[in-house]
Amino acid sequence: MLRTGLTSALLALLLMSPPSPLPAAPPKTKTGSQVDTYHGTQVPDPYRWLEDDVRNSKDVEAWVEAENKHTQAFLESIPQREAIRQRLTKLWDFEKFGTPFKVGGKYFFEKNDGLQNQDVLYIQDSLQSEARVLIDPNTWSKDGTVALEGMSFSDDGRYLAYGVQDGGSDWRVWHIMNVETGKVLDDEIHWMKFNSPAWTSDGQGFFYARFPEPKEGAEFQNLNLNQKVYYHRVGRPQSQDTLVFERPDEPKWGFYSIVSEDGRWLILTVMVGTDDRFRVFYKDLTDPYGAPVALIDNFENEYSFIGNDGTTFYFQTDLDAPLKRVIAIDIRNPDRKNWKEIVPQGTEALTNVSLVGNLFVLESLKDAKTRVALHTVDGKFVRTVDFPGIGSAAGFNGKRTDTETFYTFSSFATPPSTYRYDLITGESELLRRAKVDFNPDDYEVKQVFAKSKDGTRVPLFVAHKKGLKLHGQNPTLLYGYGGFNIPLTPGFSISRLAWMEMGGVFAMANLRGGGEYGKDWHQAGTKLKKQNVFDDFIAAAEFLILEKYTQPSRLAIQGGSNGGLLVGACLTQRPDLYGACLPAVGVMDMLRFHQFTAGRYWVDDYGSADDAAEFKALLAYSPYHNIKSGTKYPATMVTTADTDDRVVPGHSFKFAARLQEAQGGDAPILIRIETRAGHGAGKPTAKIIEELTDQWAFLVKSLGMKPAS
Repeated sequence: MLRTGLTSALLALLLMSPPSPLPAAPPKTKTGSQVDTYHGTQVPDPYRWLEDDVRNSKDVEAWVEAENKHTQAFLESIPQREAIRQRLTKLWDFEKFGTPFKVGGKYFFEKNDGLQNQDVLYIQDSLQSEARVLIDPNTWSKDGTVALEGMSFSDDGRYLAYGVQDGGSDWRVWHIMNVETGKVLDDEIHWMKFNSPAWTSDGQGFFYARFPEPKEGAEFQNLNLNQKVYYHRVGRPQSQDTLVFERPDEPKWGFYSIVSEDGRWLILTVMVGTDDRFRVFYKDLTDPYGAPVALIDNFENEYSFIGNDGTTFYFQTDLDAPLKRVIAIDIRNPDRKNWKEIVPQGTEALTNVSLVGNLFVLESLKDAKTRVALHTVDGKFVRTVDFPGIGSAAGFNGKRTDTETFYTFSSFATPPSTYRYDLITGESELLRRAKVDFNPDDYEVKQVFAKSKDGTRVPLFVAHKKGLKLHGQNPTLLYGYGGFNIPLTPGFSISRLAWMEMGGVFAMANLRGGGEYGKDWHQAGTKLKKQNVFDDFIAAAEFLILEKYTQPSRLAIQGGSNGGLLVGACLTQRPDLYGACLPAVGVMDMLRFHQFTAGRYWVDDYGSADDAAEFKALLAYSPYHNIKSGTKYPATMVTTADTDDRVVPGHSFKFAARLQEAQGGDAPILIRIETRAGHGAGKPTAKIIEELTDQWAFLVKSLGMKPAS
């Protein structure tokens, strides 16, 4: 495939010399006298005022405006910026398809024509028939910041409940559409987040969980407590919804509702944090006066409901199985001694189980690469699903009566391909393959392993152009996360492709704290052991240097959310190891995170400053608290958004202000603050391209990049 003129122009610009002078020093940020005492230890917090909501504080609003002005002045001084923007836009402009799914005899999928700000939901009568638009969120706002986030269909496909996200907030307003007519009903469900409706089998209504309405002005910062489960009847106002379950004595409990496929049971999964440790209640929907019954009455293990045969419930669990297994519980004889193992623990970390076509579909990871195996409902192995190389697969949804399911496969250098899988024959049929303006044969992907401080083997995926010379001069971007039992798997990314096209090496590390190797791997990177995560990431960076991929001045690190914490901690612990840092929407104040919105959930992974031992561990690595004045910190661009109500932007504000004050070197310390955007979900394409353009331009300047020969 021939390279476009844009690529040539970009490579030419990367050769341009000498860099333009740096803009003026960052704005001065006022400090306060706030000092907190934790377990006898006094901890200053001079930038506490930056925690205030930008919508309510004129001082914070002025600070944001000044910092954005300074950052934009720096970015505008980079001559390669416009060519990067053009190339990213060109690469982004291809049809993108979501994985299809089937409801009520119809097929549904999301599609983006290329540069649409939001994906559009389509419906088909058959896989061969012409698709028609069902919902187009691009008509909801001029700037593309109102998104379709969440869908739940009634079993017969008559109704679709869908969530609307405004400005990136985690809050959703749910509406109901008549699928056949396309008419949106008057029903509106407010104050839902981290939840989805569960329809009753008659299609007359659904169960859902919601929080109390926050006080005015506190929607984006208040703690999320006292969630309750309700039943909504189609056509009635939310004020008339029936309260189904609450625990006012347990304000931290959160609920997720599932209606069993046979329509008889309401399953209430109860959680208190981000760990997969659940209580389980069930309610017989044939008994209108029956109360929910406790099946699992502790928070010791995972019990994820898969499906049922009458009174026999199937669960994915880590009970006596850190890599997880499938068990059956007959609710007529619920004592643990009567539980039956259906699929035993294997040698790989089990990440998800679904019940489709009367088969258990088990998704697992082998060194972070997707594996899928099918088993009968009595546990007998049937077959595995074959994939074309190292990569990630997602999908495999459906009902027990289905004979087909769908999945999407991709890798770092392989654009997404969508398949129909025949559950009877085991054949995969290619439906669509993304057409991107690049040649996959020009790139290579491999998996290597670094050794952490304590000897633990840390996997890395490394991707780059073929023919790369290992001379220690390659600009390299190392990405990581390492938390909340979330695995990082090799998937396709336009932004990373653009990075490699510019001559960069992309590396992704699988760190402890993630979900790549099961429960033990996750717990080895939590609470008092969180430092292991940072040691793993530092070891990955040192490996890339040792193996002559790069050198410190050419190495950048990147991560978002918990990954932003990762970058912030590694930046403060080893500022000598990197040439540039990109922490995004990070948790930077580890002593106060649990006092805002959903932060209380994260105590499962981080611990809490309310506990003396955990306070000591948190203070030892908290990025905001470990910045040292006069230290030469590498070039850093912090990114966040004003409507991030998951990791509130005050984390990034305080971190950036302190880092700017402490900087003892000449490298720039910037913060880029997006407006009408949140933690990431629902962000319009235009804003994504703008942000990536600025990040890559920042790296081009900070790492002194030139194109690969």
